[in-house]
This record gives sequence, C-alpha cells and structure tokens, in this order.
Amino acid sequence: MTDIQELLLSRIRDVADYPEPGVMFKDITPLLADPAAFTALTDALAEFVVSTGATKVVGLEARGFILGAPVAVRAGVGFIPVRKAGKLPGATLSQTYDLEYGSAEIEVHAEDLSAGDRVLIVDDVLATGGTAEASLQLIRRAGAQVAGLAVLMELGFLAGRARLEPALDGAPLEALLVV
Repeated sequence: MTDIQELLLSRIRDVADYPEPGVMFKDITPLLADPAAFTALTDALAEFVVSTGATKVVGLEARGFILGAPVAVRAGVGFIPVRKAGKLPGATLSQTYDLEYGSAEIEVHAEDLSAGDRVLIVDDVLATGGTAEASLQLIRRAGAQVAGLAVLMELGFLAGRARLEPALDGAPLEALLVV
C-alpha cells in the first residue's frame, strides 16, 4: 500500500448500520477536515485529470462536487456539476437510470459541454455504477468525449467496475482505494 493510500484510509471512518442495518458506511468527512489528506487526494485526482488530457471535470451530486471542484481548479480545467433532476435552472439534458428499487434522473446544462471537450467524471465512491453509467451517457449525448472516471473509493464487492467497463469504451477508471 502506498503512503497516500494509507493516509486516505486512515481518514475514512466506518459507520456501522448506516443508513440502514447491515450497511457499513464509509464516511469521508474526517478526510475532508484534514487539510493534508484533502490536499493529497486533490493532487492525486488532478494528476489523473492531466494524464487523461481532460478539458473539463464533471462532479456527481453531491460528494462529487466537493471533490471535483478543487480537482478541476488544481488541474486548470472547468468544472461542471451533474445534478439530480429539477435542480438546474434553464435548458438541461437529462438521463434516467435504474436503481435497485425504482429509478432516478440526473441533469447537466447542455451548453456547458461541447464537441471539443474531454470530460473526466469525479466522484467519491464507485458502488454499483448506475449514476456513473448515466453520467457517461449524458456526457456523450451532449457531444463531448469521455476521458475517464476517477473515484476516491471503489466498493469492489458491488461490481461497479464490471458494469462500467463497456460504457467507458476504453476510457480509464481510476480508484485510489479499493475496499
């Protein structure tokens, strides 16, 4: 394990039975509260943005906003929020996707992405991959290219990577931690 992985893991708190019994929630708020850990995370993700040639970072609501915005600033690229439906004013593109029980919808301002953009998606956790897969579809529908996906943590036992690999179409998926 690398020094950065040890640092990041040491600042992630396990919360048993949250939000429901049997779930072990990975709380990143202690990591965000530690300037050294948050800076190390931001730097690592920004390096990935640069290595992929991304011109924009998309952050997925809500913790993807917290991570993606400073990563975009550090990498010198634009930041675009992908929000839950109904949260953005004006014209949007939307994408519906299935959840375990029901469905959800995400949106982006269409004018924030163009054909010349290479977009890297940033989020805190890759779980089943549903939201990330929908965001890949949304980015492509806006006419932009997908540069890749970067997450702090991948929950390997939920097989999100396997679900996303076809949708990524060769674009890289970087997880700093796999738990």
